[in-house]
Amino acid sequence: MLFSLKPPARAAILGGMIRRALRDRVALAGVSEVVAFGSNPGALRMLVHARARMPAGRPLVVVLHGCGQQAAAFASESGWLALADELGFSLLLPEQVHDNNRSRCFNWFRPDDVRRSSGEAMSIRQMLRVAVARYSSDPKRVFIVGFSAGGGMAAAMLAAYPAVFAAGGVVAGMPVGCAKTQIGAMLHMRRADTSRSRQALAGDVREVTRARSRRVWPRISIWQGSRDRTVDPANADALAAQWSELHGHVAVPRTDELTAGHRRRAWGRPDRPPAVELWTIPSIGHGFPVDPGAPGSGHTGPWVVNAGLSAARRIAAFWLLDRGH
Repeated sequence: MLFSLKPPARAAILGGMIRRALRDRVALAGVSEVVAFGSNPGALRMLVHARARMPAGRPLVVVLHGCGQQAAAFASESGWLALADELGFSLLLPEQVHDNNRSRCFNWFRPDDVRRSSGEAMSIRQMLRVAVARYSSDPKRVFIVGFSAGGGMAAAMLAAYPAVFAAGGVVAGMPVGCAKTQIGAMLHMRRADTSRSRQALAGDVREVTRARSRRVWPRISIWQGSRDRTVDPANADALAAQWSELHGHVAVPRTDELTAGHRRRAWGRPDRPPAVELWTIPSIGHGFPVDPGAPGSGHTGPWVVNAGLSAARRIAAFWLLDRGH
């Protein structure tokens, strides 16, 4: 098929293939695999990245890819690899395998994979223990972010292990507990259930956590493209309602502003960093927002899209990782 095309089209496709291969090589150059990290009940791969001579006591960030993506390539394209080197934190990059899910999606909806001490959630928790020890990371500054199915899994991890994470980020993800089967997950992705109360949504998290009296929860940054046809944007509103309710805030955000045409709402106390923020990006569909025009702010790739705004950089700022050591 490729060589049946006219020379200009063939050259353009070959050029794109070469660029992607070079990007993947760059991404993989600083990423290594850790094979032995525990019983691994979820049968995931553990990849890690950290710049040479990482000082002890630095943060650790878990990055979860979306369906059909590779962990290292996604970390590079989304900007997290460059940001880790710039700001000085290590990365844990769990990777899904085909045997678990044909599309290599994290199984964010399966009770056995998101329950504490079970399945994929437990595999990621085991990876974290090894990564924190490997890099002498600060256990009070462990963060998790994910895109799409990885976003759903990131939210599930925040619910299953709220004491482990200081904060999280969910890009084009789903609320915790909204589905328990693959069919339910597909239905909810396409059309979010907008009938449930804030209290019911928060109750789904408490059910996973098994700590109904818990008052301290990780902070969370939520991102959603308005043109998304894969994940109904109403899921982001439900996710914001779920976590702002957990943090004890009312439905009306404390902040509602436009930044370069992008809407940002935030919930929290005026004397503290926001507990929950929700970015709505009107120009994009299903994808992780990057700003290729800014150094170290990511570049486009499969489901990584130019939004003129770097979600990775903004999420890191929300986590206060840009404020020095």
